[in-house]
Amino acid sequence: MVKYFTKRTLLFALTFSVHFFYAQEKNSNKKVQKGFAQLDFLSIKMPFEEPNMDFTGIHYNLKLNDWAYTGLGFYGAVGGIRGGFFTLGINAGIKYNLTEKLFIDSGIHFGGGGGASAPDGGGAFILPHFNVGYDFNHFAITSGWSYVNFFDGGTIKNHQFYAAVQIPLSFNYSDFSSREKQFSIDDLKLTDWKEPSNRLSLMVHLNNLSVKGDSQFSTGAPIKGRTMRLAGFELNSFINKDWFFFVKADGAYSGIPAGYMDIFLGGGYHLSMNKNRTNIQAKFGIGAGGGGGVDTKGGFLIYPDISLEQKIFDNIYLSINKGYLMSPDSHFLSSTLGFGLKYYVENGGTVSTKNEFSKATFKGVQTIVKQDWYFDAQRNGNFEQDMHQISLQINFFLNKYIYGTGQTSFANFGDAGAYAEGIVGLGVQSNPFFNNKITAFAQVLGGAAGGGGISTGEGLIVKPSIGINYTVSKNLSLRGGLGYVKARGGQLSTTFANFGISYDISYLIAK
Repeated sequence: MVKYFTKRTLLFALTFSVHFFYAQEKNSNKKVQKGFAQLDFLSIKMPFEEPNMDFTGIHYNLKLNDWAYTGLGFYGAVGGIRGGFFTLGINAGIKYNLTEKLFIDSGIHFGGGGGASAPDGGGAFILPHFNVGYDFNHFAITSGWSYVNFFDGGTIKNHQFYAAVQIPLSFNYSDFSSREKQFSIDDLKLTDWKEPSNRLSLMVHLNNLSVKGDSQFSTGAPIKGRTMRLAGFELNSFINKDWFFFVKADGAYSGIPAGYMDIFLGGGYHLSMNKNRTNIQAKFGIGAGGGGGVDTKGGFLIYPDISLEQKIFDNIYLSINKGYLMSPDSHFLSSTLGFGLKYYVENGGTVSTKNEFSKATFKGVQTIVKQDWYFDAQRNGNFEQDMHQISLQINFFLNKYIYGTGQTSFANFGDAGAYAEGIVGLGVQSNPFFNNKITAFAQVLGGAAGGGGISTGEGLIVKPSIGINYTVSKNLSLRGGLGYVKARGGQLSTTFANFGISYDISYLIAK
């Protein structure tokens, strides 16, 4: 009996071990990227006795180790007279603990942008800072000194006080080579992926702003009665079953001169009915907006909104929204009507309180930071001049080869500091070749662009390109491309080249 029991025990142990190691080898190992989101504020002294420009930023930084970080950030004007002033840039810095809770934070932000007829030159600027902070576990507060300099021909340059709130925000991922691998939930039960999932949604939409009240252009001419047509995206991340926070960005492509854009951060409540086939969402956001000659004063805007969503297939919903986009004092006032396609996912884990999952798939994501060079870009005034811009592109792979993509860019050299783009599209990427080091891609993007004296008409552009990626490590690659950009209704029609770096991962989606 003892001998029989021992044999059965050994057989069970062997079977369990084989299943465990098979599952570990078969699935893609979970990795954790530590990071933090940051909201910061500084009030910049402007030249020529102009009122200060209040500048607020949204950033996300990856922690490289216990003390170094790098990431990306947007800034927008929310006070002064330069509503519509926006920038994009990269961050690098160190966080060093003096005590368990007290730390120093020193770093630099380099980027490009401008707008609202500000003296921004080509748009390139640096923003170093030195702060002292205190960690409250769930968030940290820092404050100290900063310096800003729009050094490519701009006259915005000064020292100022700097304050920020940092919120720890990490994510689970696997190597980019794992994309499109599929598993049953049972395959992952004995792995590190067995943890609560995070519900996300991504929407691409068209938004129509019917301008009302005493809204006007910066020239004093009224805008009332016009319809500003915007295109953009919205990302929602759920805190629990019903509450979520969102980030939303749009750019105008018709209805006014090119150059208007807005960025919002906010929260909302989600109500599901009809067996989760119909959703109602109520949202409220605050942010920055302006450009295209629209007078939004300092640029601070609010965005109350309600939307109705209907499932059309799988996790894809058709959305219609109605609300307002306005300055708090109604200096700029518009009602909104938008239409979009929204995709819901459960990612980062296999446990959900909302659904019972049966399978999981790894989906590829590439986050690309690059520098674009437009050759002889056509300008308003019938002349041509090279223009450079810093660009952020994010690719979401729909399968192993085809990806949907979104891109935003801001001029940083070439005397076009107010120029910006917000475009979306589709692309295709090959299997690796040449010792699995190189992949080729082709993509077509289109959307809103304008500002900086670049001749884009009302702002609609099309931008096809091709290029290659060179793999440096499992999650990093160098990227270069060539392409062509054409504006509808404007003279911009030129070739461009770009070069950058891509952070490549895959994330787990459970269904």
